[in-house]
Amino acid sequence: MLLHIPAILDAPRIAHLRAELDRAEWTDGRETVGDQGARVKRNLQLPDASPLRQRLGAIVLDALAASALFHAAALPRRTLHPRFNRYEGGGHYGFHVDGAVMALPGGEQMRSDVSCTLFLAEPDEYDGGELVISDTYGEHEVKLPAGDLILYPSSSLHRVAPVTRGARIAAFFWVQSLVREDRHRLALFELDTSIQALTRSGADTAAVLRLTNVYHNLLREWSET
Repeated sequence: MLLHIPAILDAPRIAHLRAELDRAEWTDGRETVGDQGARVKRNLQLPDASPLRQRLGAIVLDALAASALFHAAALPRRTLHPRFNRYEGGGHYGFHVDGAVMALPGGEQMRSDVSCTLFLAEPDEYDGGELVISDTYGEHEVKLPAGDLILYPSSSLHRVAPVTRGARIAAFFWVQSLVREDRHRLALFELDTSIQALTRSGADTAAVLRLTNVYHNLLREWSET
């Protein structure tokens, strides 16, 4: 599932994150990937141990917690604390696939099911920098307004096009979903959003209840707790 979720962050929170990131100390993004990724990655990131990353990531997580659409699509079980990156001066990231298993604090690990990029710079602030996601339908270029999020399967090959003017600034993170299979998450998402639309339209209450029962029974069958 490839899903655009608008307005995860409002204007005041975007302004706060940008002010903090504009005076941040960045490090070479190649420090956070293995040898294969380092060959195609040219960007800057906040260090993983940075207190600023922890503070700003908490703001992003609070905003995600308030998004019903994000929860319906991702069905999150675990979410890696957000990281932040910056592309400028030709910075780019060639085609790659995200690691299948991510390390959590305390030695725990999580499976990466869903990848997310939260844009923090407006599209007219920079040239290039499109997130290009490849799937069976071809390549999809994504460049969203500040505060908007793109959600897509972590199994997808993807890249970031070179930034030739300005700076592309974003938060990114991964989710281990309650539902491992992307096709199952998509079916549940479509069923959930259809139930919500039918409820708003005043559809037959008994029919909506039966569909809700189907949704929860499928979630019960497919979820991993």
